[in-house]
Amino acid sequence: MSDGVRIGVVGLGTMGEQYVRIYQAHPGARVTAISTRRPDRLAEIGSKYGVEERHTDFREVIARDDVDAVCVATPDAEHFAPVRAALEAGKHVLCEKPFTTELAEADDLLNLVRSRPRQKLQVAFNHRWLSSYHQGAVAVRRGDIGRPVAGYARKNDTIYVPTEMLPWAAQTTPIHFLGAHDIDLMRWYFGSEPLTAYARGVKGVLTARGIDTWDAIQAMVSFEGEGFATFEAAWIYPNAFPTLTDSFVEVIGTAGHLHFDRKRESIEMSTEKQFIYPKTFLLADIFGRMRGAFVECLSDFVAAITHDTEPRVTAFDGRQVTAVLDAVSRSLASGRPEAVVPATTSRN
Repeated sequence: MSDGVRIGVVGLGTMGEQYVRIYQAHPGARVTAISTRRPDRLAEIGSKYGVEERHTDFREVIARDDVDAVCVATPDAEHFAPVRAALEAGKHVLCEKPFTTELAEADDLLNLVRSRPRQKLQVAFNHRWLSSYHQGAVAVRRGDIGRPVAGYARKNDTIYVPTEMLPWAAQTTPIHFLGAHDIDLMRWYFGSEPLTAYARGVKGVLTARGIDTWDAIQAMVSFEGEGFATFEAAWIYPNAFPTLTDSFVEVIGTAGHLHFDRKRESIEMSTEKQFIYPKTFLLADIFGRMRGAFVECLSDFVAAITHDTEPRVTAFDGRQVTAVLDAVSRSLASGRPEAVVPATTSRN
């Protein structure tokens, strides 16, 4: 790959556009083809970022000889088909979170990846690349806070997200769209696997607007070793809230604790129209280039391909988050704690 890893991007929503922009500026990669079902969006992104090969069928991108790796940035419930097709075609895959919304699909993809050890599959849990979160993981591994025993994670959006930003909000839930990141982080910090989930949720605000999904969900998840964590995900904050996402993570250990409050991200700003906390840690335009944890996540995927190393977040990691989401969904339906279905082996 002397000319860099050749990337095909499937899905051109908010995240998909960022994949195209970042990889077009990456020294070790270039975008050779893009795909979305909307011809107008295809023309817009292709022209904006100089991508000539444009397809309304993702299978045409996957079939191209000038595509080494496929980035799947479709809606939450539509990851499985393009990921599986890309793996079957011998391509490397970077999949947006959550890995899948159905556990059977995650298991199918995990088994397929295991049968193709030279192919790379990374799930884009980009929060692991945030410097503060990563430093927290290093501190836990050093034993600075003792053994993690309890956790709490909140990731709540304004109502703009399900009503205006995501036309497919009814196909997912706030804990799939938002909480998946936090489930991955907590499993990373605890260094153990999830066992059970007990969830409660509420509907009403969004269903009244014709969007049949949960307004808010809380779930307590138990882990091996007697640890537990509570996850909160909602997306009905008023749009007057000063940031799109309210995010907080806590880990309590036997000898200390970690707090991560990302609401402010070190900057607050007021104008004559509003008071806001601009988001800068995950993605920010600095001197005309995108920087931040999201960019580093994408860069490490290219590095895994180039150097033939294991991705930082594997298919097994993605499968385990989907297994928790599956247990949460079953608990919401049953009103009881539900077991997290274990994988056949513990690691990818």
